[in-house]
Amino acid sequence: MNSRFLTTTLSFAVALSTASAAVKLPAIFSDHAVLQREAKVPVWGWAEPSEEVTVSIAGQSKTTKADEKGKWRVRFENLKGDGPQELTVKGSDTVTVHDVLIGEVWLGSGQSNMAMTVNRAKNYEEEKAAAAATPKIRVFTVSSGPAETEQENCVGKWVVCSPETVGGFSATAFFFGREVHRQIEVPMGIINSSVGGTPIESWISADVQHASPELKAYFDESKPAPQLSDEEQTARYQKALELWKKKVAAAKAEGKEPEGRAPKDPIAARKSKGGMGQLFNGKIAPLIPYAIRGALWYQGEANSNGPKANFYQFQLPLLVSDWRKRWGYEFPFAWVQLPNFTKGGQADAWCLVREAELKSLKLPKTGMAVTLDIGEEHNIHPLDKQDVGKRLATWALATVYGQKVPSSSPLPSGHEIKGSEVIVKFSHADGGLTAKDGALRGFTLAGEDKIFHDAQARIEGNTVIVSCPEVPKPVSLRYAWKDWTNANLYSGAGLPATQFRTDDWPVAIPAVEARPAAKKAKKASAVATEGAATSAK
Repeated sequence: MNSRFLTTTLSFAVALSTASAAVKLPAIFSDHAVLQREAKVPVWGWAEPSEEVTVSIAGQSKTTKADEKGKWRVRFENLKGDGPQELTVKGSDTVTVHDVLIGEVWLGSGQSNMAMTVNRAKNYEEEKAAAAATPKIRVFTVSSGPAETEQENCVGKWVVCSPETVGGFSATAFFFGREVHRQIEVPMGIINSSVGGTPIESWISADVQHASPELKAYFDESKPAPQLSDEEQTARYQKALELWKKKVAAAKAEGKEPEGRAPKDPIAARKSKGGMGQLFNGKIAPLIPYAIRGALWYQGEANSNGPKANFYQFQLPLLVSDWRKRWGYEFPFAWVQLPNFTKGGQADAWCLVREAELKSLKLPKTGMAVTLDIGEEHNIHPLDKQDVGKRLATWALATVYGQKVPSSSPLPSGHEIKGSEVIVKFSHADGGLTAKDGALRGFTLAGEDKIFHDAQARIEGNTVIVSCPEVPKPVSLRYAWKDWTNANLYSGAGLPATQFRTDDWPVAIPAVEARPAAKKAKKASAVATEGAATSAK
């Protein structure tokens, strides 16, 4: 095990072992925190074994004793009064957490589109100015990294929303929180625990994944390829970096901009993303059992490469179920369906992840923001995070907070084949179904030959009737089954219908690269060798 990796993950344990009798709280209980209202709210920490600890907030006090390992926990019931409050913890000394609000708390997680910050989203200057009006929104960003074992604490702090701070907040989570805050007028706490470029398997406990029978084939197909040692990877990276520096210098000397990007340190990249279950260990486990109203998930891009996309239909429900089990209650959980984006040769893989996200709605208290219309063809990080957040918020407002707003985009609720036509019924057709910007597009039909043809479609009430002259005996219908789609079926409430299909035919997806790490290392070596040869000349 790499010693530098261990330094971060063990630092907190070392601090505890050398500490005196001082009571301690995890980072999530710090100044400007938001605690969940009208719920069972656990507060926990550390002290000397058997030390008596009294915790007080909002007129309630709870007393307990630390166990033989120095751990203690109390639980408050139905906290009220939005604050600001002070949370005090008294043992042999006293810890006070200032400016605590009581309101709604949501956890946002996933990869780069959840991590993407407000200052990278559209209309940043306008959003920056508007942030002055929302100081009761606070964001806790988990900045610690992956770990090989489940951690008890993380690195992070609560930050009050202001024009100076909003730029660093998760855009998707913030715009969700702002919309909910505007509608229900209570303080809003957002916990952001996300890392760009990470697959879902990093966010689920490794033990839980290995125990899943549906994922056995995944492990059989995903056996790790032989890896270069850290020393070999570092040496090759350093050679490639030196070559890059020379190219930059040469370009500048000619008054040109250097082409391409600097090589990335493979060791640093691996450490930030972690292996299977390691982001759960380092960035989710330390938050449990902090009281949250619900969770938001924006991820899937990293699982849309090659045959692994077939397993997302099992992985997403597993993540939701396992997190709920560990928190101890069935909290609401919503995710963002992958948007329209040109995936090139991996279009089917992109669609399979979208389909898996649709299928996962079978879980209770779940929702999905459909974003087929707000992606960018060649940008995997679309700038419009305002609409993403708002669509998640309308689901929460409808299903969690009881407001009379649309809870979902149109979803297929059944179909039948009558002669040469396929009739599809839709739920959540608020305001009726409509075709946006012209004739209805995006439907295809196939017969027993499994060859799909563009089809004609018309709306009748909450159904769509589809036919195609080339397919007189249809067997399967698909809608928006493309990575970049111009499909245009909407509800009257302005929400786009989800991608779906009526068949379950296997989709053959070519492998992207069986050994990406080895390929990158080989490429770096070739570049370095080329540079050395050039220098020798």
